[in-house]
Amino acid sequence: MSQLSRLISILTLLRSKRLLTATELSDKFNVSVRTIYRDIRKLEEAGIPVTTIEGRGYSLMEGYNIAPVQFTEKQANALITAQHLVNQTQDASFVTDFKEALTKIKSVFKTSIQEKSELLDSKIHIFENRYEDIASNALSEIQLAITNFNFVEINYKKANDTHISFRKIEPYAFYSTNHKWILIAWCYLRNDYRAFRIDRIQHFKILPEKFEDRAFNLQTYFQSCPYEDK
Repeated sequence: MSQLSRLISILTLLRSKRLLTATELSDKFNVSVRTIYRDIRKLEEAGIPVTTIEGRGYSLMEGYNIAPVQFTEKQANALITAQHLVNQTQDASFVTDFKEALTKIKSVFKTSIQEKSELLDSKIHIFENRYEDIASNALSEIQLAITNFNFVEINYKKANDTHISFRKIEPYAFYSTNHKWILIAWCYLRNDYRAFRIDRIQHFKILPEKFEDRAFNLQTYFQSCPYEDK
């Protein structure tokens, strides 16, 4: 991590916690305490009112405000996905509080990220009430491919089959069921829509080439009784 990235992260932490020690920060960023001392001086030189409480740690001056934190597209996508999972809980107050909190968070999204997060929001559906513990490492990247209309190449292993097939796909939507994330995509091998379990994707590559949207509709897809490419 560069010093600039670390300084921004330290400032974010100071905004989110009343008091932080140099030891906590050094452990967090895997640097020496002396490096943290230098970082704090850099923040002070930049005009950030960091208050040192002798023997206790660092804090920001009461009432100090800075520009809103900016979210990356993947971080925004994670929040949108979490909203769908939260909406499946049985506690109405929790759902309401999360929705109100997310509304405030979305207010600092850049316009381009707001538009893409709204697009992703329409392309996720959760069947299960239980939280999905994602064991794969492809979800975030394929979410970007969905909203940016990028082709994806995957190596896919079907259930109870040692053969791994190569597929070129157009990713369109996700849904979750039985603790598994399912990707709906146009498959060029089958020349049709197919459902792929994310945890069965052995390898994937996001291509820079864009595909033309086929006007895929999630509700229409479910009504057609689709099946997984097992």
